[in-house]
Amino acid sequence: MVLGKVKSLTISFDCLNDSNVPVYSSGDTVSGRVNLEVTGEIRVKSLKIHARGHAKVRWTESRNAGSNTAYTQNYTEEVEYFNHKDILIGHERDDDNSEEGFNTIHSGRHEYAFSFELPQTPLATSFEGRHGSVRYWVKAELHRPWLLPVKLKKEFTVFEHIDINTPSLLSPQAGTKEKTLCCWFCTSGPISLSAKIERKGYTPGESIQIFAEIENCSSRMVVPKAAIYQTQAFYAKGKMKEVKQLVANLRGDSLSSGKTDTWNGKLLKIPPVSPSILDCSIIRVEYSLMVYVDIPGAMDLFLNLPLVIGTIPLHPFGSRTSSVSSQCSMNMNWLGLSLRERPEAPPSYAEVVTEEQRRNNLAPVSACDDFERALQGPLFAYIQEFRFLPPPLYSEVSTSSSLKWADSPGKQHYRLFKKYS
Repeated sequence: MVLGKVKSLTISFDCLNDSNVPVYSSGDTVSGRVNLEVTGEIRVKSLKIHARGHAKVRWTESRNAGSNTAYTQNYTEEVEYFNHKDILIGHERDDDNSEEGFNTIHSGRHEYAFSFELPQTPLATSFEGRHGSVRYWVKAELHRPWLLPVKLKKEFTVFEHIDINTPSLLSPQAGTKEKTLCCWFCTSGPISLSAKIERKGYTPGESIQIFAEIENCSSRMVVPKAAIYQTQAFYAKGKMKEVKQLVANLRGDSLSSGKTDTWNGKLLKIPPVSPSILDCSIIRVEYSLMVYVDIPGAMDLFLNLPLVIGTIPLHPFGSRTSSVSSQCSMNMNWLGLSLRERPEAPPSYAEVVTEEQRRNNLAPVSACDDFERALQGPLFAYIQEFRFLPPPLYSEVSTSSSLKWADSPGKQHYRLFKKYS
C-alpha cells in the first residue's frame, strides 16, 4: 500500500459575532473544527488539541559589576489563565509505534469538532505590547508512526469587557494648574490652565469633548495642546518597566501675552486602540488625557486627566445614571466655581400632562414598537415604563451636551464593540 500524504491541516472557530472574528469572554464556550485533508490513506496515532491562555513579560537590562565587567539581567514573568488538552483521534501514548491502535484515515477532507469552556474568573484582554503580551491560542497536533508530527497553532481574541456605563466611569474629570515664569531676577505674570472632560470612560471611535480655559499673563507666546497617551507597565521580579506612547493629539491656536483662550468642547477622537487592562498582575495598560500649554524655553504646564478605554459603549441614557452632584456641576461655572444665574424653572409635571393622558399612554405597547424593542433590548422596556412619570427635580437635570458615538475607521476592535452597543 502506498502511504498517503497530509495535504493541509487547518483550524476554524465557530464565531459568536456577525463580524466572523473569533472573539470570546470569560465563561464563553470556544468551539471549532480541526480540518484535515489527505491524499491517499494515512495511519494516525492521534490528533490532539491544546488550548492555552497566558500573559507573559520579558525584558533585559545591562548591569555593570565593575570597571571592566558587564552583564545582562533578564526579567521574565508569566501568568497562566487556562490550559486545556483533548484527544480527537487515537490515544495519548506517543511513544507506542506498534501496529495496534492505529487509525486509518481515507483520502479526502475530514472535520473533527472540539469544544472547551473559558474560566468564569476574569481574563486579561488579548494584548501585544513592547515587553509583554496576553495571548490565547489553540494548537492541533497530528501524530503518525515513524514521522514527525504535523502542528498548527491559531490564536483567538479574548476581551474582558469594561462597561463605561458605571458611576465611576461616568463622573467628570477636571483640574486646574498655574505656572509663573522666572528669568533671573525678573518674574512675569502667571500662565493658568483649567480643563474638564464630561466623563472618565470612553470607547474607541468616540470623540472626547475638552472644555478648557487658558490664560497667558506671561510675556511669551504659548500654544495650548491636548494629547491621549497609552501607558504600558510590565512587572517581573519586583521590577517595573514602563512604556508611554502617543495615541492622538491636537493643537490649539497660539496665545500671545495677555490673551485668554477658551475651548468649548474641542473634539479629540480616540483611534482603534486596545481596551484598558486593569486586572492583570504583570501587565497593566492605562490611558490619560494630557491638556497642556507649550511654553518656549520653559517646562510645559500640563494637566493629566485619567481615562479608561472600555468595550461597552455609552448607552443613550447613560448620562442619567451619573451622580446628582456631577449633573448639578454642569449648571455651575466650573472654571470660576461660582453659580450662574439660574433660569426660570420649567412648569410642573401636572401642568403639562393630565392624569387622563398619563393613563392612556401607560397602556401596553403596540406591535409596531417591536422593531425598536429588538434594537434597544432591556433598555427599551425601561424607557416605556418611565417615560410618562414625573421628570426629576430641575436641579438634577444635566444641561451638558451629549457625546455621540462616532464612526470608526472600521478596524477590528470597533467591529467587535458594536456587538455590545
